[in-house]
Amino acid sequence: MTATATTSGRTHEPHQAYQPHESHQACQAYQPHEPHQAQPELWIAGAGGVGREALDTALAAGVPVAGFLDDRQHGATVRGLPVRRPADIPPGVRYLVGIADPAVRQRLAAVLDARGAAPATLVHPRALIAPDTVLEPGCLVMGGAYVSSSVRLGAHSQVHYNATVGHDTVFGERVTVYPGGNVSGAVLLADDTTVGSNAVVLQGRKIGAGAFVGAAAVVTRDVPPGEVVVGSPARTLRAARP
Repeated sequence: MTATATTSGRTHEPHQAYQPHESHQACQAYQPHEPHQAQPELWIAGAGGVGREALDTALAAGVPVAGFLDDRQHGATVRGLPVRRPADIPPGVRYLVGIADPAVRQRLAAVLDARGAAPATLVHPRALIAPDTVLEPGCLVMGGAYVSSSVRLGAHSQVHYNATVGHDTVFGERVTVYPGGNVSGAVLLADDTTVGSNAVVLQGRKIGAGAFVGAAAVVTRDVPPGEVVVGSPARTLRAARP
């Protein structure tokens, strides 16, 4: 099974407060493709830990990877694949940003889009994606993850291994759920938010743009944009920077 952009024609608008970006309007419900379909070659931006885990996901899904894109490691070989600078990506190919930091994902995606590359989505064959769920371009879903029904994952979002996302939840762009994170149903995670390893976000909560939920925290209230919260119940460790 491979996983790329889809054409099933079904969409879902599960959260009335969410206003999708203009570029999201054409996104359609996730549907896996049959293996070995002819696709432009795939490059993974980032040769660190998440990038190598993205490679693991691609290999498990039967998606060939041409190499890595990484300014720090360009000219090296990682896992038997060449490493180039992001600015050297060939036009017309596909890419996936395998980096946890949402600000870096945003910067690299802009560079690669400007070079004429297109974002791809990768889903591990041991991840479960329920019906009527939308994965926008550039998403990464690792092995053991579960994404429930009527969910929307915004562009360049990541659900790491053994993490779960409940029904009717909406991700903005570049959202990250670290390994073992548990996002309950009808949650809104705005752009650039991160849910740490083994953290829990309870039903219906709203996490503001750029907020960070620390490892093992339990979120029982809405979190304002830019805040870092930790503990159980989650409390503010650092307020948003002015």
